[in-house]
This record gives sequence, C-alpha cells and structure tokens, in this order.
Amino acid sequence: MSFAAANKRLLKEYKALLKESPEGIAAGPIDESNLFEWECLIQGPEETPFEGGVFPATLSFPKDYPLNPPKMKFTCEMFHPNVYKDGTVCISILHSPGDDPNQYEDASERWSPIQSVEKILISVMSMLAEPNDESGANIDASKIWRDDRKEYEKRVRACSRRALGLF
Repeated sequence: MSFAAANKRLLKEYKALLKESPEGIAAGPIDESNLFEWECLIQGPEETPFEGGVFPATLSFPKDYPLNPPKMKFTCEMFHPNVYKDGTVCISILHSPGDDPNQYEDASERWSPIQSVEKILISVMSMLAEPNDESGANIDASKIWRDDRKEYEKRVRACSRRALGLF
C-alpha cells in the first residue's frame, strides 16, 4: 500500500471521528499537514479506578497503514499492567498481523487492515477497565493488580489526578 493510500485512509478515519466519536474518546492529527501523527484523549471508564481521569496519548502510523498497526503511547504517567513504563500500549490489536511468534495470541486477535482508529481507542478504553495480567508489559502493575487490588486502585487514582493536573 502506498503512502498516498495510507494518507487517504487516515483522512477518511479522521473525518469519520470528527462526525461521530465514541463517548469518552477524542482523536485527530496533531497537525493536519501530517496525518501520520495523532493525539488522543481517552476518558477513564466508569466504575474503574480510572474514572474521572482524562488520559492523553499519541498514535504514530506507519507509512504502510493500514497493512500494519500504529504505535500508541500514553503521554502521561500510566500505571497499568498492559502499558509499559514509557507509556507504550501493549494490546493485541496493536500487534503486527499474522501468527504470534510466542504463540500467546491467536492471529484473529492481532492487527488486520479492517481495524480502525476508532476500534483501537475503544479497545484501549476496554483494556483500562479489564487489564490482562497474563501478558504484562508493566510487571509491577501486573503483580500489584493480581495481589493487592486496593493498592493498585490507589496508584491508578493517583495517576488519574496527576493526568488532570490535580496532584
């Protein structure tokens, strides 16, 4: 797929999100002259320790999008089993298409060109509500989520406050 085709696809997805975004999600290019770098805001899911928080992130799209997935990174502190300490999101939908070399994920769970920015952001919102501690990107967060849920929730709430500039 060419750069022009990727650009066209990203413009189409951007226009669709402008027209109608899922509740709790906002996303678009940082600069409309470069559709390959986006900023996002994800509202913390209700009835989770993330509730009340708004979490900024970036999406960086490869030149062969949608054949390959973007990379997503939270730009605020995030304490979550599926988010690396540098903010990079580790979720199946963002993993390259095809079979998992570690045989952990089914190919159908991984990226495919039929996915979209909207589906990614909805998946990440769901991930915030329901961590997968079996494939932890942040081992400390995974262990605390499994072993001491109250401490996990305390740390997440503190991150939520800092993301809002309240701490």
